[in-house]
Amino acid sequence: MAASKPVEPQGGSGIPHWKLALAVGAPLLLGAGAVYLWNRHRSGKRDSQRRTPEGRASPVPSGSSASPEAGVNPEMVRMDEAGTQSEHSHVNEPSWRISVCAALKYGKTGGKWHFGSFTLDFPQFMTPLEKAQGAKNKGNKYFKAGKYDQAIQCYTEAISLCPPEKKVDMSTFYQNRAAAYEQQQTWKEVVQDCTKAVELNPKYVKALFRRAKAHERLDNKKECLEDVTAVCILEGFQNQNSMLLADKVLKLLGKEKAKDKYKNREPLMPSPQFIKSYFSSFTDDIISQPLHKEEKSDEDKDKEGEAAVVKEKSGYLKAKQYMEEENYDKIISECTKEVEAKGRYMAEALLLRATFYLLIGNSAAAKPDLDQVISMEDANVKLRANALIKRGSMYMQQQLPMWSTQDFNTAADIDPQNADVYHHRGQLKILLDQVDEAVADFDECIRLRPDSALAQAQKCFALYRKAYTGSNPLLIKAAMKGFEDVIKKFPKCAEGYALYAQALTDQQQFGKADEMYDQCIDLEPDNATTYVHKGLLQLQWKQDLDKGLDLISKAIEIDNKCDFAYETMGTIEVQRGNLDKAIDMFNKAINLAKSEMEMAHLYSLCDAAYAQTEVAKKYGLKPPTLCQL
Repeated sequence: MAASKPVEPQGGSGIPHWKLALAVGAPLLLGAGAVYLWNRHRSGKRDSQRRTPEGRASPVPSGSSASPEAGVNPEMVRMDEAGTQSEHSHVNEPSWRISVCAALKYGKTGGKWHFGSFTLDFPQFMTPLEKAQGAKNKGNKYFKAGKYDQAIQCYTEAISLCPPEKKVDMSTFYQNRAAAYEQQQTWKEVVQDCTKAVELNPKYVKALFRRAKAHERLDNKKECLEDVTAVCILEGFQNQNSMLLADKVLKLLGKEKAKDKYKNREPLMPSPQFIKSYFSSFTDDIISQPLHKEEKSDEDKDKEGEAAVVKEKSGYLKAKQYMEEENYDKIISECTKEVEAKGRYMAEALLLRATFYLLIGNSAAAKPDLDQVISMEDANVKLRANALIKRGSMYMQQQLPMWSTQDFNTAADIDPQNADVYHHRGQLKILLDQVDEAVADFDECIRLRPDSALAQAQKCFALYRKAYTGSNPLLIKAAMKGFEDVIKKFPKCAEGYALYAQALTDQQQFGKADEMYDQCIDLEPDNATTYVHKGLLQLQWKQDLDKGLDLISKAIEIDNKCDFAYETMGTIEVQRGNLDKAIDMFNKAINLAKSEMEMAHLYSLCDAAYAQTEVAKKYGLKPPTLCQL
């Protein structure tokens, strides 16, 4: 309502306002006229009373707490529905006021009387809840005006006035006060008030999300994750803001836990199949080559098919012999003997030892060995280039792409004819989403090594990913034809079939993808990863959960050190609602992680599953399972 002018003395000249209002028939001014005349009736006592900024009488004496929705003076007469004076009247109602009220369309709601668009408050006739709502509404006005202290006072008044049984309303008042505290960045108070709100209304999304954000500011990551997980479930995983917060907290938790765990983990040698697959990605790696004849004893040179007998007491040559025997656990110790003796093969021993340190996930021990080989200017250039490739790959695992790129570029500078440099740098460029540069590197690798089936298959996959992300049907078709050419030219390259199968799955050519995975299994029956991919295909293609799980279980049976199999099994168990089993699978994968970054990712998955178990216990909330989708 627009502010009215102070009441004029009774002796003033001109037409009284209320008569003017009746004459023009303006409902708002008519209501104002009624108030004007009523004030005139009480002018002997009230002419000197101060007005509020909106022209209303001050609702309470000085020093008292003002009513949030203050109207006219609480002593004002109240009329009942019939327009007659109620038993609460303090004075005799003049006939002119009855006439005015009878001329108006009026009614009442609780302690409020409505005269057309004009509303008068009568706090003494309001219910406790109405008074609380009034305090809340006044607090909202202060909040919008940025007056957070006053807003907090009003919300506090609302909380004190609200009947205890009105739990939903009470939770709103607490949540509103938490919002004001949030603006003042008093995070502990935010948590306390949101906790009260959630106790009263356990599925109160606003309060849960506000508490999650406050926990984040207080660095209470676990509590933050539980709250935001509950929010995500209640919102059906449709709100980007809550999902982003969950992802952020999961990554932070994962990094924290992985940093401590990885530093103190027990080194674990991966499976023989994994080791052989790793070395097969190098073609110019001296240390992965079989023993030469000059490195064997004379008596063994004519014994084909038997283990080589080293002619001299060299720790490095003994380590190479253990490699041929797949007795990998003894390699590091034999290389150490060569290094400590400063033997003839010291550079080779340092590189081989560093390689196995990387394979068992001990990058801290691998780096000094790699550094030393790289700095040995009199060493074979291929040894130095190989050390740069492996250090560059290690930096990439540690999320240091600039250092990684620098090492690969240096390797290309010192050994420009080394196909391995371009092959592995191409893989780095794919991870950095630099597809054109990756293709150029694969092309150079193929130029230097035309028989490199792996480089040709990965070049096709790089071209396919570029076409797929760019939604270019013609380029997709060309990339798919490239895969066909590769597997036709290199029918024994399991990687070619595997990458082609992934592209076919993207194109929803599930039957053909399944055939490609079968070809992989025929070529490499001990490759557990292929069984995992084939199992995932069954879920996507036929929604055949049993067959999918059987294939992943087969992968674990083949290679009980396949962290990818445990991770996938855990992810499926989360979707099935078997959270305890999922956590067990993730923990097994964590113990097998080969890098800190990989371990951090697995911890994030594990923490997400654990948060869901806690939310289920506290609030009875569970995300939809595979069976419900």
